[in-house]
Amino acid sequence: MRAILAVIWPLLLSVGFLLLGNGIQGGLLGVRGELEHFSTNSMALVMAAYFAGMLLGAQIAPKLIARAGNVRVIAAMGFLLIMALQGYGLLPQVWFWILCRIITGIAMAGIYVATDSWLNKLSGDETRGQVVSAYMVMQMLGIIGAQALLNAADPSGMVLFTLAGLLVALGLLPFLLSGVQAPPYQAARRMSLGELYRLSPLGCAGMLLTGGVYSAMMGMASVWGTKSGLSLQQISTFIGAMYLGGLVLQYPLGWLSDRMERRRLVVALSAFGGILMLATAIVPMSFALHVAMALALGGIVNPVYGLLIAHTNDGLEPERMPGASSALLFLNGLGAVFGPLVTGQMMIRLGPPGFFYFIAILLLALAVYGIWRSLARPGAKRV
Repeated sequence: MRAILAVIWPLLLSVGFLLLGNGIQGGLLGVRGELEHFSTNSMALVMAAYFAGMLLGAQIAPKLIARAGNVRVIAAMGFLLIMALQGYGLLPQVWFWILCRIITGIAMAGIYVATDSWLNKLSGDETRGQVVSAYMVMQMLGIIGAQALLNAADPSGMVLFTLAGLLVALGLLPFLLSGVQAPPYQAARRMSLGELYRLSPLGCAGMLLTGGVYSAMMGMASVWGTKSGLSLQQISTFIGAMYLGGLVLQYPLGWLSDRMERRRLVVALSAFGGILMLATAIVPMSFALHVAMALALGGIVNPVYGLLIAHTNDGLEPERMPGASSALLFLNGLGAVFGPLVTGQMMIRLGPPGFFYFIAILLLALAVYGIWRSLARPGAKRV
């Protein structure tokens, strides 16, 4: 594992800076939207637009990788991301934010597909869980750092959006200057959703459901915080806690998944997380307890996402990995599009606890589906 990390560290460093820049806008938009007096429905549409962009980006990324290669795709998507980040501050209007969020989603999808397939090809089945976990750890380090940077300037100004763009530009440098050999251009091959489902039903269902959970966490946590009367510092602490929990548990759970059946770990984590979120929605809690629940939620959802990627890629031929990454990202984006929209409606009808009810329902659904697949195909490597 150390030998692999010695090779891929420039890629991981780039991912950290890219997520540090992109992570600022997730929390910032929720706060800035409140300052601009955008309604909950409007903010739900803004947040959902990101994942609509990811759907589109997941479809076009394999073609772009086949034509131009991983490095050029990452660079081009990085430039698009910088443009979108500056656009939010230049024109704070709902329709323009929706457009910028779509562009942001396309850019991040291209970056994710290119990076996921690159890292999967550099790792084997016996180390993939740890490599994916290290990759996810760098993402969470970036997002956690972004929450701290939210307090660096006035959210009503342009400074934070400019800072986000500068950090993304910095993140492109290790990608572009790295000596790590990128996969061959001709390796990218599309994979249909039907083919992916036959390969890994749990991977498909899991990515669809975690897409909804992750989009609620990323897009609606700041909206939940403003509706709950939290300060900007409290909101950034709550969001940061979700990623800190994932940071702490990501690698240990990835290490564990390389030594046991990954599906059992997915089911256990999903069931535990669903029960915790249901309790959070029902039982009145102090802010400190909410932060503790955020730590637990992040420690469950972020590793589960990585486990599903590793589970699906186990045993895949290298030329099929970009297509699998694209199809997984499409399913994740499909679930994510509805996440903010449904969460927003549940918060309108049930108040702030609707945020936790939504997450609980999806995590429990994933646990039930995983148990059903285990009973349908006991002992199978992929279910």
